[in-house]
Amino acid sequence: MPHLTVEDWGLIPYKEAWDRQELYFSELLNQKLSNRRAGIVEPLNSYLFFCEHPHVITMGKTGSLDHLVNGESVLAQKNIDFFKINRGGDVTYHGPGQVVGYLVFDISSLYEDLHRFIRDIEGCVIRTLATYGLKGERYSGYTGVWLDSALPQARKMCAIGIRTSQWISMHGFALNVNTDLDYFQNIVPCGIKDKAVTSLAKELKRNLPLQEVKNTLRQEFEKFYAENLIKSPL
Repeated sequence: MPHLTVEDWGLIPYKEAWDRQELYFSELLNQKLSNRRAGIVEPLNSYLFFCEHPHVITMGKTGSLDHLVNGESVLAQKNIDFFKINRGGDVTYHGPGQVVGYLVFDISSLYEDLHRFIRDIEGCVIRTLATYGLKGERYSGYTGVWLDSALPQARKMCAIGIRTSQWISMHGFALNVNTDLDYFQNIVPCGIKDKAVTSLAKELKRNLPLQEVKNTLRQEFEKFYAENLIKSPL
């Protein structure tokens, strides 16, 4: 029976975390393709990696350089790294005080529905926010988790962007906890010009222990995984 392994990588440079993800991603992908050639159909293990990053801006495959308010040379002067990467989505910021979760999942061990997978990631974050008395919401037409999505003051709390191949995923979500939101002024977050970003700390008017938030997220993802795992042989 496959299982979900959860690890905490702590504060780690973005490129190092990306390289680590690629190793796990490639291992699962190669295993799936090898099994398929041998006529073996069985679910594989999945992984959830928590971490924080030093200041970095990443741009997905559909991103636009127009959404960089400051160019790469200015970002370098501010000690903000910049990477064009292979996930979906546009441009976003990662930094200290933000909980990043990377999901190297065999989605087909749960179901074969990418839209549902993203909605389930949102659901885990929404339920985590609920433990702090915040009503996280989905926003029609956008990916991620929002507050007051139906109002003009809608603001984004969590960004999501993934890559998949053969139902193996990588990349994941970034939840603003104690994040310095001023760094988002260097970009048009996710390419959305008329909406703000927020954090748990801003909404609750206090900083939170990151480990506490990670523990709650872990519980939600473990519950989601256990409830959706295909129990019978595929």
